[in-house]
Amino acid sequence: MIWNQWYVVLDSKELKRRSPLRITRFNEQLVLWRDEAGKVCCIADKCCHRGASLACGKIIKGKLECPFHGFIYDKSGTVTSIPANGKNNPVPETMKVKSYRTSEDYGLIWIWYGDDDKIEEEPFFFKELKDFSYSTFRDHWNVHYSRAIENQLDVVHLPFVHRTTIGRGNKTLVNGPVVVREDEMITFYVNNVMDDGKTFPLKPDEIVDYQRLFHLQFHYPNIWQNFISDKIRAFAAFVPVDEENCIVYVRYYQKMIKIPLLKELMNWIGKLSNIVILRQDKRIVITQMPKKTGMKIGEHLIMGDKPIIEYRKHRQELIDRNPADN
Repeated sequence: MIWNQWYVVLDSKELKRRSPLRITRFNEQLVLWRDEAGKVCCIADKCCHRGASLACGKIIKGKLECPFHGFIYDKSGTVTSIPANGKNNPVPETMKVKSYRTSEDYGLIWIWYGDDDKIEEEPFFFKELKDFSYSTFRDHWNVHYSRAIENQLDVVHLPFVHRTTIGRGNKTLVNGPVVVREDEMITFYVNNVMDDGKTFPLKPDEIVDYQRLFHLQFHYPNIWQNFISDKIRAFAAFVPVDEENCIVYVRYYQKMIKIPLLKELMNWIGKLSNIVILRQDKRIVITQMPKKTGMKIGEHLIMGDKPIIEYRKHRQELIDRNPADN
């Protein structure tokens, strides 16, 4: 994982107001709940007293009660009450577990995975999508989240994996692609064409007016969007579970139709399309070995893999720049 980053970890609708939720993220067991104001709280899901899962407990006045012995935890992971010791006894300062900063917007929940003194004010999101309506699909993949990300950076696979959907037309020859890196954003411009047996693929610097081409964007650490048109986008968040598993949240965004019932129907149809396309990807990606990507994993990449090459380089730079203190 890349340290000192805001990660999308959950769809907001999955975290209810009255029940804590146990999740695995970053190879760790976490518990999330909402306080009395509806704010998201997140701490380690292991009571510091006897190791019970706090997610089995209850939310009491915005705090979390351990189901084993009634210890009360606040959002900072600090025990504020030990019933067996009585209300008059102070709680030892050592009674606490690790806590995580959270953020919620655009129907998504983020967790800050990093040092508290380096926290960024708010997570990055493609803010133009705020004007769109959307539908969401959640899917579990048995690969590291980096492999799932690379699949959405792969322009070479389209006519083979998606030959019946978005890859129709047998456009197997890949010009470029052109890849532009800016801060923690990668934008790549795609120009796949049919192979007439005479044409050689253009190198990235040979492509004129590449800005007019179909393009996609990825922003570290784990969100991506596809510019299908000015009024239709596909969005994905690739959520790290552990070294061999991730969850992919895919959204169909559109602002063509705003009439309530027709809008919901359009979004539902778009979601079905996303499911078909994503499952075509999943069928292949879960067979890749190793399950986690890296700079040197025995693969022989080609020019068409430039977005993946840049992703791996950039990801390694961010890892080296932000060594974890834990």
